[in-house]
Amino acid sequence: MSFLNYHHLRYFRAIANEGSLTRAAQHLKISQSALSVQLRQLENSLGQSLFAREHKSLSLTEAGRITLDYAEAIFRTGEELTDTIRNQIGKKRTLLRVGAVTTLSRNFQLSFFRPVMNRDDVELVINSGNLRDLLAQLKAHTIDMLLSNMPVRRDAETGWHSHLLDEQAVVLVGRKVRNLKPFRFPEDLRSTPVILPSLESNIRASFDVILDQAGIRPIIAAEIDDMAMLRLFARESDAVTLVPAVVVKDELATGLLVERHRISQIKETFFAITPSRRFSNKLVQELVRKQKANLPESAPKPTSTKKP
Repeated sequence: MSFLNYHHLRYFRAIANEGSLTRAAQHLKISQSALSVQLRQLENSLGQSLFAREHKSLSLTEAGRITLDYAEAIFRTGEELTDTIRNQIGKKRTLLRVGAVTTLSRNFQLSFFRPVMNRDDVELVINSGNLRDLLAQLKAHTIDMLLSNMPVRRDAETGWHSHLLDEQAVVLVGRKVRNLKPFRFPEDLRSTPVILPSLESNIRASFDVILDQAGIRPIIAAEIDDMAMLRLFARESDAVTLVPAVVVKDELATGLLVERHRISQIKETFFAITPSRRFSNKLVQELVRKQKANLPESAPKPTSTKKP
């Protein structure tokens, strides 16, 4: 029977955190060759390579990322043991790391994470960024899942799975004023200023096609890539704003904003992007499964039916 050597785990954790054998050896005050032997013994014990060695640099493999997560949990458990002995309550927690593209609705994210938000056994880490950077993090195993407005192409190298989570109506909204006339779409956009998502948004691309086919050049008051900022502009501006309804659902409910036109040709989609992994985070599976259960029957099938 193979037993885990916690000294090996401590050395591995130092290498992972320092990013190199040399710096880890200096930090631990042992020789680099001795540290290399300790790492090799841990890899042999686990039967997995924990680092990929490329161009004299070290990066965690999938098994390495999982091992680091467990190592961090083990050392946190040690701290909890100390707290417990000192009559302080410690609790074991599961770490869930999620990347979310900056254009993603905060309201949707809040709804998606609600099942785990108040759980004492879950530690949630959410990072925002552009799709390219977040995909790089997903590939490097530093996040467990990526939330995006669009699916990503799967190929032999990456093996991404794009899970359709939800579809939302896209609307033009404006502030509530007296004597508001019915909005004629798209004709009224010849004279009514409009606030739009940035060119990187998929709903913006579809909107531009509709207006181009109608021969209309809109008066663009602002282009905004952040949905939270788009929501604030919609509340303060005299222009109409193109936005997924979920982004401004509270303003619509209270009457601060009104729906001027619902664009049936456009839908905002929400996807969970997960990699092919042998060691998957069970919380990812749980959240994706719960969100998919709310999909309407008419929604298109996800691009992958495999579990995340």
